[in-house]
Amino acid sequence: MKTVKTLAALLLFCASALAQSPSNDDLIKQARKLNQDGQQDQALAIFNKVLQAEPNKYEAHLGAGIVLDLQGKYDEARKHLAKAIEVAPPESKPQAMRNMAFSYAFEGKADEAAKYEQPLYDESIAKSNFFSAGETANELARIYLESGDLDNAQKWYQKGHDAALKQANPTPAQKDLWEFRWEHAQARIAARRGNKAEAQKHVAAAKAVLDKGTNTEQAPFFPYLEGYVAYHLGDHKAAISSLQKADQRDPFILVLLAQAYEKSGDKTQATDYYRKVLGANFHNPTNAFARPLAKKKLS
Repeated sequence: MKTVKTLAALLLFCASALAQSPSNDDLIKQARKLNQDGQQDQALAIFNKVLQAEPNKYEAHLGAGIVLDLQGKYDEARKHLAKAIEVAPPESKPQAMRNMAFSYAFEGKADEAAKYEQPLYDESIAKSNFFSAGETANELARIYLESGDLDNAQKWYQKGHDAALKQANPTPAQKDLWEFRWEHAQARIAARRGNKAEAQKHVAAAKAVLDKGTNTEQAPFFPYLEGYVAYHLGDHKAAISSLQKADQRDPFILVLLAQAYEKSGDKTQATDYYRKVLGANFHNPTNAFARPLAKKKLS
């Protein structure tokens, strides 16, 4: 009888211990939170722990790849991201491919990023999901633009605009959205080419579309446009004035502000903004071009 009670107590203890142990899905949530809080080492340790238990766990490979990119360990990151693409369930594979593209954006390797973005664009076109195709094309265009390939940026922004307008029965607001994005893109490209008149023409056209009031949620992107154009045309004071009105949570806007202050001779403000950039732990094109530069400047 005593043996039976002892065995029952042992089983109860084991069941209780198992109930208290976090599942791998819980560990992944914990790791993601740590990464968001800037604790990449701790996050990576948890992702690796999950992978020891489940070597083909999609979410853990994706998470580890993201963390390693934020740490600047790009080759190692891509091993995990490649595995994430391989083991991803069908509905998650596009996101894994996009994250691989972002990984290459961290190093300004736009042609490599295109190997993962273009198939997604082609798939959306084949399915007549033209808005999705437009979004993907614009994402790749931005990677090309900030990698310094202005011709391919122009080409892909054009493809994005043209694809989106093939969507069946677009509303007037949807048409205006894509016209705003197209003018926005052309203004930035012209500024990067040093063509002030052309850039200002497209800034005015973007403002005219915005003033229709059909896409008020796009209004925060206009100060960014003005600041971007001013910065690349060498008017750093105007750039600072506009960019301070833009989204201060966007690491790319913060890094533009940092550079504008630096070129204006205000190293203290520049350093403050570079530090703010490192507070962002996103894995997207905005951070792909902001974070490495901020790290380099602060090193």
